[in-house]
Amino acid sequence: MNRWEQLTGGRTGEQYAARFAELAEGGQDVHGEARLCATLVPRGSRVLDAGCGTGRVLIELARRGYDGVGVDRDASMLAVARRTAPVLTWLEADLAEFDPAATGVTPGFDLVVAAGNVFPLLAPGTEAGVAAALAGALKPGGLLVAGFGLDREHLPVPPGLTLAQYDAHCAAAGLTLADRFATWDAEPYTGGGYAVSVHRR
Repeated sequence: MNRWEQLTGGRTGEQYAARFAELAEGGQDVHGEARLCATLVPRGSRVLDAGCGTGRVLIELARRGYDGVGVDRDASMLAVARRTAPVLTWLEADLAEFDPAATGVTPGFDLVVAAGNVFPLLAPGTEAGVAAALAGALKPGGLLVAGFGLDREHLPVPPGLTLAQYDAHCAAAGLTLADRFATWDAEPYTGGGYAVSVHRR
């Protein structure tokens, strides 16, 4: 069981979707992740949304002309994604055991995005394996983009993964740090409790 399931019991898909719908109706921009990804790879690129939840990021990228696959372990989240965008491919799988080829999905993605604190909410000890699996889903030159909190203010759980540790996991998986931002709006990272990291295979 990962930390997300410990928090939610795997039954919060509808509530999660409703919260973002309310934010959007209130005028807040809820598509920063997709917007940043769209600046990193050209329209038509293949994107893997790792820990896709209700599909918010991938659905917006599809609307912008990207081809994509979403994967998540939380069935309640995927139920919302499948209902909202039935034409997209949604896979129920644990990222700690994810093998694109075994699911019938062709690897060689241009970009893998892990938004929404995916890495800090993994089961402790699986972070390196997930980084390796996601790196393996990329084509040469492809990008892994992950944004997550680093302190209690930016996480729903006590922090357990540092940037240095994350970078080490990525390096072990054959990835090189290409850029790092403080937000999904690409503000420069100068320290602080949240970071968006871009690693290249």
